[in-house]
Amino acid sequence: MTASAALSNTVKTYLKPIDRDGLMAFAEKGRNNPAARGTNKVHTVTQGQYRTLSYVGNHTPVVVDEPLHLFGEDTAPAPGEIVLSGLGGCLAVGITAVATWKQVKLTKLEIFLEGDIGNPAAWGAGGAEKQPADMGFQAIRVKVAIEGDATRAELDEIVRHANFFSPVANTMRNPVPFTIGLAD
Repeated sequence: MTASAALSNTVKTYLKPIDRDGLMAFAEKGRNNPAARGTNKVHTVTQGQYRTLSYVGNHTPVVVDEPLHLFGEDTAPAPGEIVLSGLGGCLAVGITAVATWKQVKLTKLEIFLEGDIGNPAAWGAGGAEKQPADMGFQAIRVKVAIEGDATRAELDEIVRHANFFSPVANTMRNPVPFTIGLAD
């Protein structure tokens, strides 16, 4: 068998698709009411030290901890890692949606995220005097490994488009009104 014959017999397995008709109906709803908003709700409970459980709907709680060198027990990802996982998840949702909209079938979608973060202020507990803009992620890098029945240029455009419209990426890029206070 020649190499080209072997290639023509290759079977591609596509990722499980989303409901395109449902996606198109959701998009129509957004066009008809562009000011529509939803509300995400999370209830976080501290177990002790830095370990917390965040309850989201009826799902298994999201566990957050800090590594040993930051006085946690290292039983779960750190808060910044959870933030990056939320960003990765949102980008994956967007890329999947845009690919579905453009009728591109994906065979692979993996997102690799890195964020540069420091804590010289020790969470405000007597560390370095820092301003809010100097704390938190100072740089985030995202690489997308994507394959499907489209050219590299088409896949790149899908990723760019999804990034532009990503709610979580835009939350991280843009200032957001933020309030905090004691519960009643």
